[in-house]
Amino acid sequence: MGFKAVAAALLVAGNVGAAQDKMAALAYAQAPAAAPTQPNHAVTTAAAAEWQSQSCGSLQTHYGPFDYRTDRDKLPVVERRHFTPAIEGLMNHQVDVAGNLSYTLQAFPNHHRALLALSRFGIREKSTRPGRMLPYTIDCFFDRAMRFRPDDVIVRVLFAQYLSGTARKDLALQELDQAVVYAGDNAWSQYNIGLAYFELGQYDKARAQATKASELGFDRTELKDMLTAKGQWRDEPRSMGPASAASAASASATADPASAAARN
Repeated sequence: MGFKAVAAALLVAGNVGAAQDKMAALAYAQAPAAAPTQPNHAVTTAAAAEWQSQSCGSLQTHYGPFDYRTDRDKLPVVERRHFTPAIEGLMNHQVDVAGNLSYTLQAFPNHHRALLALSRFGIREKSTRPGRMLPYTIDCFFDRAMRFRPDDVIVRVLFAQYLSGTARKDLALQELDQAVVYAGDNAWSQYNIGLAYFELGQYDKARAQATKASELGFDRTELKDMLTAKGQWRDEPRSMGPASAASAASASATADPASAAARN
């Protein structure tokens, strides 16, 4: 499973540098990697969250943290020195790549392209903490991004793809299910989640997402075309809100007075 769905998501989102993401995605190579070490004792959900927060560090830093989606004016300070094309392309020495990706993601915890590059770095090196300059595991960098901006759906889709690429498909699906909730009425987010479901072979969920995005006014058909090519497309029942239901009931009564009288 590659990162094609993620690249498509970033392209649809219209983020700066999306074309580079697509190229990186097409070059992405899978390799199994061990899951990060977790506490070996039973903990409650709240305690687990607290443990994760402590082990993955505070978000406070000398520059930032900034939101990759909105604080665009702060990006040049970081990207010109630390997130260069060579770093994004993983072309430098491991220590150099690790140190610069770490700096970028501490300043912009939800930097989509840096998270994508870090995921590729870990897969390539078959390590959850590649390079000697990473202060946290890759899972931790995603945890930091989601703590910083829980509503950033692209981060969750990227994490789901990384989880899938490291043989943790069940966790990947849980992450996508969470992304659906956070996406709300955002049509392109729901569509992009559908692309990710497709990449994970969850065709029913992908089809539902395509229908949902269409209902929200998103008119791209690539996901429908992909499902059709797999023999997995069929028209989903359209959702009917209260106003539509009332309208339908009124129309039915008008069309069939006898039935309406009988019901009264």
